[in-house]
Amino acid sequence: MSHLPLPVPLFKINPAHTGIVIWMLAFSLIGFSAAQDAINFKPILYWKTAPNDPIAKLQKKISNGTVQLRFNGSNGYLESVLKALKVPINSQVLVFSKTSSQLRMISPQTPRAIYFNDDVYVGWIPGAELLELSSVDPKQGAMFYTLKQVQAETTVFQRDNGNCLVCHNSPRTHGVPGHLLRSVYSSNHGQPYYGMGTFTTTQASPFSERWGGWYVTGSHGSLRHMGNSTLTKNNDELVLDQGANQVDVSSRFRVSQYLSKHSDLVALMILGHQTEMHNYITLANYQTRQALHQNEFMNRALERAPDFVSESTDRRINQAVEKLLQHMLFVDEFPLTEKLSGTSGFANSFQVKGRQDRLGRSLRELDLKNRLFKYPCSYLIHSDAFSQLPSTARNRLYRRLWTILINKDPHYAEISREDRKAVLDILRDTKPDLPAYWKQDSPESQNARSRSLNRQ
Repeated sequence: MSHLPLPVPLFKINPAHTGIVIWMLAFSLIGFSAAQDAINFKPILYWKTAPNDPIAKLQKKISNGTVQLRFNGSNGYLESVLKALKVPINSQVLVFSKTSSQLRMISPQTPRAIYFNDDVYVGWIPGAELLELSSVDPKQGAMFYTLKQVQAETTVFQRDNGNCLVCHNSPRTHGVPGHLLRSVYSSNHGQPYYGMGTFTTTQASPFSERWGGWYVTGSHGSLRHMGNSTLTKNNDELVLDQGANQVDVSSRFRVSQYLSKHSDLVALMILGHQTEMHNYITLANYQTRQALHQNEFMNRALERAPDFVSESTDRRINQAVEKLLQHMLFVDEFPLTEKLSGTSGFANSFQVKGRQDRLGRSLRELDLKNRLFKYPCSYLIHSDAFSQLPSTARNRLYRRLWTILINKDPHYAEISREDRKAVLDILRDTKPDLPAYWKQDSPESQNARSRSLNRQ
């Protein structure tokens, strides 16, 4: 998650590439403008709809006196906010590139700490006047807030007025209000060299393109990432070996200012999956609502039956559902070739929160050897945002997912029979809202039962 300002004029650009950079900026602004327009009208009404995300709910509790945040001199409201929102301290990751609205406060000596749970992200910088927060509204996507780091009788989370959406509602977030994990080439002062290119970090990202401008604590063998490394004036490429397999970064800045001394590798891996997963859930939500709204308008205009659904409407919803499915089932995941481990204990605390099936299996179980998770289906299928997808999208996704799990779909051929069976069983035991047809056995199970009966 990064609250990025508009690009500042401190690029490192090859003159021969100037035209390309201008074209990319123009393309981004066109995409930004279209995305901004879409959320202002029916059926989305992003700004006119009262938010119902965890931070909005916390604000109501503060306002009615059932919760009171506590302020301390070392980190302001940070610890109290984390406790109230149930965000674990061991989720801490640290970004030292100046890719936040409070960029002047960020440097390799004062990195920005980000803490997160399944639907809340909290950013804190030593000495900064604001806490930066975002959380997931089940129907409206990402919501952005700030909290003044000044002790006051009344604590008020201020909803962002649109500045965050310059980056967080753009083609990089699939044109919906979403979360964004950026990897940049950073100077030793934390200044990103945008002209050298940036990367959006997701589960599909090559390991070598991840976490530029971030600290990373953990072990990853011969794999290399961009974290823990900076560029100097005389150096046009990062020396990735220098940032590899760092389990302690306390020599680089004063870690005693922070709640944790870690910037956990496993937490960063989870963050890359989770932020993009939230974006695809929001995309399926928005696309379905917009498609059905426009379909209803066309039915009236063309005097068609109210329940008529056009091919274009069907196609639009199905495409959004398929994109969500592909990410949810990790078909685009970059394979690991080395064992990963973190340093903060986040991996263990993350896994114990999983909903277990009758065999004790959970979608939050980690693999960290060949892939991120042991079972290839996102734990965010249990999230409020997923559960509150429009029924049209949710029903189509359930039908499609069930078909994939009981049959070897050629588009999901890399999911083994064992993995499909495990995911099917876990979901049957942990998702009470599944349609009745999910209880049916797969053809493979039916054939095995028939063979057993014949032998008897």
